[in-house]
Amino acid sequence: MSTEQSSREEPKASTTLPGKVEKVIRPHPGSGEPEKAQIAVEGADHLYREIRVPNTLTDSHGKEVKLKEGAEVEVKIEADPVVTKTALDSTTSADRLSR
Repeated sequence: MSTEQSSREEPKASTTLPGKVEKVIRPHPGSGEPEKAQIAVEGADHLYREIRVPNTLTDSHGKEVKLKEGAEVEVKIEADPVVTKTALDSTTSADRLSR
């Protein structure tokens, strides 16, 4: 079985963090850039807690919608099992030797 096949069959490892839309950033006219939503991700390091993503979502009816400032959101991070390791694997060799 290939890695591609096994990753489709196994559920992805994931975590979900709460966030809040701090501001909606409108592009400069004529720049061609999309509107962005700046989201503060709770639980992230202070210097890395804000992310900016295109402010384009699709609702359950397939209609394009946008986030509003102050909106409470969830930021979901997913990874295929083949690119993850167990928490036990993340301890260093020095940690294992000291036990």
